[in-house]
Amino acid sequence: MTYCVTYIPGDGIGPEVMDAAKKVLEATGIKFEWDTQEVGEIPMNTLGTPLPDQVINSIKNNNLALKGPVTTPIGSGFRSVNVAIRKALDLYANIRPCKTYKGVRSRYENIDLVIIRENTEDLYAGIEFNAGENNTLELVDIINNYGFKIQDGENASLSIKAISKFGSERIIKFGFDYAKEQKRQKVTAVTKANIMKFSDGLFLKIGNEIAKEYSDLTYEERLIDNLCMQLVTRPEEYDVLVLPNLYGDIVSDLAAGLVGGLGVAPGANIGKNIAVFEAIHGSAPKYTGQNKMNPTACILSGVLLLQHIGEFKAAAKVEKSISKIIEEGKYVTYDFKENRSDPSAVNTSEMANAIIKTMEEF
Repeated sequence: MTYCVTYIPGDGIGPEVMDAAKKVLEATGIKFEWDTQEVGEIPMNTLGTPLPDQVINSIKNNNLALKGPVTTPIGSGFRSVNVAIRKALDLYANIRPCKTYKGVRSRYENIDLVIIRENTEDLYAGIEFNAGENNTLELVDIINNYGFKIQDGENASLSIKAISKFGSERIIKFGFDYAKEQKRQKVTAVTKANIMKFSDGLFLKIGNEIAKEYSDLTYEERLIDNLCMQLVTRPEEYDVLVLPNLYGDIVSDLAAGLVGGLGVAPGANIGKNIAVFEAIHGSAPKYTGQNKMNPTACILSGVLLLQHIGEFKAAAKVEKSISKIIEEGKYVTYDFKENRSDPSAVNTSEMANAIIKTMEEF
């Protein structure tokens, strides 16, 4: 069988680390047909849009995509391509595993938790505007009644935190189903419902209702600030975390820090019959073309893709090979070294080649 996959190299370091991931996937012996598509700065400069329609159409046709990091301008320019893809394809569930590997510099051991993040709602829906504009005057009056005095529309902006029953039900149910499928033991719903009693309160209420359908799993609730403290002090107590969009974004980076950084943190975006797999690190444009960056996160995202399509033996082979290479510490990029100037560090392509060679042992 041949799997058709939309391949998005991204920009910055994207093409280098993604090429490494593609080579490792091909080395499993599984047949892939890659439909290469460009997003971000390249089509922005040539077509006037960072996300051409043909990219979305390609993903819809293939139902699978492997995507590299894409630069998002800060404070101006186009909005996040990542967010736009998730919204266009209704990729409502974001999966971010965080697992310790021997050989990765970290203060922690034996962490193996998964962040399940709602991907389409919350503040990331992008509903924001300047206060005082003609169509917002009534809303400004409501806000002022709560004690926040907006006097000049140019000096205040508003963002809407939108949490729906529909969105909450499907992400929380997804989290429980994922926990059962992966033979995990506990699901933790994370909110700030003590303060945001309507939006986060709705999320929490639905979590309680759905938990009753999964009596074989342990269910608990945590406030987001308390969770962050506990993740740093005793992360081993957590298993599957289900969070609204903004909290999920922040906590997934925090959890990645526990296991050594974004360089070992893969991600998956799942919708109905469509899945996009991507590392969660950025495009690091200052390192473009240097072939020195760690490809592990992109390769592990490929592992998630293999698991998604049911190629579990291949997925296990790749992950075992990555784990062995990292633990041995010989054929790894500079960020794995205790001294980042260590001349024994290999480049991106060399680390990928070492992983491919090690796969022969499994």
